[in-house]
Amino acid sequence: MNQPTPAIVPQSAVRPLPRWALWLLCIAYIVPGFIGRDPWRGADMAAFGYMQELAQGHTDWFAPLLGGMPPETGGLLPYWLGAWALQATGTVLSPEMAARTPFILLLCLTLLAAWYGIYYLARSPGAQPVAFAFGGEAQPADYARAMADAGLLALLASLGLAQPSHETTSYLTQLCCTTLVFFGLAAAPHRTVAPGLALLAGLAGLVLSGAPALALLYGLGGAAMGLADTTDASTGRQRSRAVAVLLLVGGLAATLLAWQLDLWRWRMAWPQDSGKEWSSLLRLLAWFTWPTWPLALWTVWRWRRQILNRQLHRHLLLPLWFVLVSLGATVFTLPSDRALLLGLPALAALAAFALPTLRRSVAALIDWFTLLFFSVSAIAIWVVWISLQTGVPAKPAANVVKLAPGFTPSFSAVALAIALAASAAWCALVWWRAGRHRTAIWKSLVLPATGATLSWLLLMTLWLPMLDYARSDAPQMQALAASADRPACMHMHGLDRNQIAALQHHGQLRLLPLTASSAECPWLVVAPDDPEQKTAPEPPPDLASWSLHARQARPTDRKDLLTLSLYRRDEP
Repeated sequence: MNQPTPAIVPQSAVRPLPRWALWLLCIAYIVPGFIGRDPWRGADMAAFGYMQELAQGHTDWFAPLLGGMPPETGGLLPYWLGAWALQATGTVLSPEMAARTPFILLLCLTLLAAWYGIYYLARSPGAQPVAFAFGGEAQPADYARAMADAGLLALLASLGLAQPSHETTSYLTQLCCTTLVFFGLAAAPHRTVAPGLALLAGLAGLVLSGAPALALLYGLGGAAMGLADTTDASTGRQRSRAVAVLLLVGGLAATLLAWQLDLWRWRMAWPQDSGKEWSSLLRLLAWFTWPTWPLALWTVWRWRRQILNRQLHRHLLLPLWFVLVSLGATVFTLPSDRALLLGLPALAALAAFALPTLRRSVAALIDWFTLLFFSVSAIAIWVVWISLQTGVPAKPAANVVKLAPGFTPSFSAVALAIALAASAAWCALVWWRAGRHRTAIWKSLVLPATGATLSWLLLMTLWLPMLDYARSDAPQMQALAASADRPACMHMHGLDRNQIAALQHHGQLRLLPLTASSAECPWLVVAPDDPEQKTAPEPPPDLASWSLHARQARPTDRKDLLTLSLYRRDEP
């Protein structure tokens, strides 16, 4: 006999996950990575540089420049948010922490919107479990809450979410806005005001974050689903079609806004043209979306009859559309991992709908694999930290010295206390998971989410000084400024956005182009034109009056690829 739905869920399986535990898990995931570190090299540092330029009034708000260069991404919203936060906080917070404050709120909003989006998908008629002959099946509200808890755990467990979600870049803004659109479309048949506001904010935010094409695709897909809605409740159909009209109007407005701000850019390229290899893309898909992708595939297989029939099943088709758009962007745009980041909330939703159909043996396999993987990871992090602090065992500390010459270990009692508490909580959870709540539907995702949070928290406490030394430009830029006796300004030639922002922030320098004449700046910093160049680059043409003063490499760059050369103007 074919069931109308593969979900067979008794009321005993939808017992609520304690709210205090869920909130504590989210806090433990969000806070580390935002506090106590320098801006990291690359997009994080460059974005911070643009925020400072805007906050200090050195550049135009609608055409920001850093060292005369516009941002690599066309989005303006993340730079505005950071600049506004810098202006609002003044000297109350450090500049780094002030710029990160709105992004902490964006990550909180992302998790909240993901939870509510999955909740309303689970309330849709096609997602309901099979009704039992004598009662006892899961009640709709309890079932939806349990599925939303499971979906949020799946999102936290995604390995690729950790670092990008803690950087002050346009990608976190795009993730938040994508999740708002996802929530708005999921809740459209059930609510009116909140989904409408979320859709308008999400579509406008995507445009202002440099992703107008995604806003258009999400809007068109959501409008098509709204117009094709065949739910029995007339109120739900009316809401869905009203949202479809809103999406069509909003999509047109978003298109015009992007055109007005000149945010449309052709960034698509075939994989072979952009240097991508299918094998590397497959590896990225495998680890970046783990462990949601196997569960999402299982959902598609077990719910295939509901997907292929003529009736619209919003809880399946909506996340599938978001995943397909994200996969397309991953293949045809750069950077691939940041494009894939936007599909994680939808993948988490699909993963949640696999849980009512999992066999007990599969759930046990997930538990054992997760337990071994994250326990070994935590032990490895602790061993390296102990080696750095005590010298026993000697091999890990020797490897750190080899990879990060010049790094001096430091001790933090606060970081140690947090790491010990997190490790004790992990041991308690493993003991709890083995003995209680075996029937809860979200049980198979508790260990993956907690293990991912534990590993991230240990890295951002015990390993933070080492990671900060390796991923920050501070050692190189501070040494470069010190070799010139910390002048007030320097001329520059060949520096990229990251290097300009890092020199201005870490070196406390005012950088001037070579075309600017200033007797107060007798120094010139030059980056090699060829990244593979290992010798000191020659000074720019027609500047024979400059002589080499020092060369400063990044201490953790073993190939010496990012060497900056410092020149001093010869005295007449």
